[in-house]
Amino acid sequence: MALLGSGFRRLWVSSGLSNLADGTFKVALPLVAIQTTREPTLVAGLVFALTLPWLVFALPAGALTDRLDRRRTMLWANATRAALLAALAVAVAAGWATIWLLYAVAFAAGIAETLYDTSAQSLLPRLVDRDRLPRANSRLFAAELTAHEFVGPPVGGLLVAAGAVAAFTAPAALWLVALVALWTVRGTFKAHREHRTTLRADIAEGLRFLLRHRLLRGLAVVVGLFNVANTASGAVLVLYAVGPGSAMGLTGQVFGLLLTAPAVGSLVGSPAAERVVARLGRGRSLALGFVAGTLMVAAPAATSDPCVITAAFAVAGGGIAVLNVVAVSLRQHVTPDRLLGRVNSAYRLVAWGTMPLGAAIGGALAHAFGPRAVFVIMTAVSVVALAGLTVATERKIERAMAAA
Repeated sequence: MALLGSGFRRLWVSSGLSNLADGTFKVALPLVAIQTTREPTLVAGLVFALTLPWLVFALPAGALTDRLDRRRTMLWANATRAALLAALAVAVAAGWATIWLLYAVAFAAGIAETLYDTSAQSLLPRLVDRDRLPRANSRLFAAELTAHEFVGPPVGGLLVAAGAVAAFTAPAALWLVALVALWTVRGTFKAHREHRTTLRADIAEGLRFLLRHRLLRGLAVVVGLFNVANTASGAVLVLYAVGPGSAMGLTGQVFGLLLTAPAVGSLVGSPAAERVVARLGRGRSLALGFVAGTLMVAAPAATSDPCVITAAFAVAGGGIAVLNVVAVSLRQHVTPDRLLGRVNSAYRLVAWGTMPLGAAIGGALAHAFGPRAVFVIMTAVSVVALAGLTVATERKIERAMAAA
């Protein structure tokens, strides 16, 4: 960590706190929702509302990231999320909370998330040398995933047990503390611009770069299919797992603990990513990550045993961590700094913009055939996605890095 500099350490602390808030909020949200409705379509719709901004706002977010100071954009995004949850806590305390209010807050928080995440990935190459990006990303992902998926879910479950007001007040406070930590990062993080352009022209330039870059374009499509499967499954997992009539019969608190399993795997996988890449190469490491990640969908399709699913989720988390370190470092390495925000957002439009589609599909399939059918169908989608990894062989990756 010392080799990466003090600026990175402060970003690391801020990112960990921000992701802890995010992980707490995203688990608390459906657990509060099922206290008002057990309708699969409505519950899955919360995931749709949270992820829809990646489809409708990703490209403008990337253009704004390349126009504005990236650190300041992150500060405003966290301040907005804190204010939204504080207002929601007040509404809950006053008895005004409805499923539709949860939808509105989820969508607005999702917009802030697109700005925060796009800016964060675009800011990192300004803090560390490009040859140290894999190490920096592995440390950052370890903190983010541990906070988001290891600590956040059980905390969210416990807070819901304590009351919905506490469940929304706590992440709001965490976002404010993360804001203070990020404020201490010194420097200017605005991309250099040679001449004035329109927002539309900026977006078009970023899209052209991605569409003409065969490696990044191919990876975005594979990740997009992979995320359809995972989001569809995740959107109905609470119905499959929680309640006396569910397949797994878990309580809300135990469900939160189940969701920590991927983070346990990621806690191992993120620091190990450098060694995995050194031994297998980037191409094989990507393939390994995708195969392991498929277990997130395949395990519930095969069994309702909580122990087996927990173990499979842990292995999947480790694989996804390796996948993320390799893919993000590669994207940061081959993309010019002035385009990084727009290329990140265009990539995520393809890779993450499919998530609301996945949530909608998951809710519809669960309504028609039951939650388990969702996992079976989405396992087949994941296998189809794996076939697309021929675009990311070791030779093609080396050629792209040499060209950059």
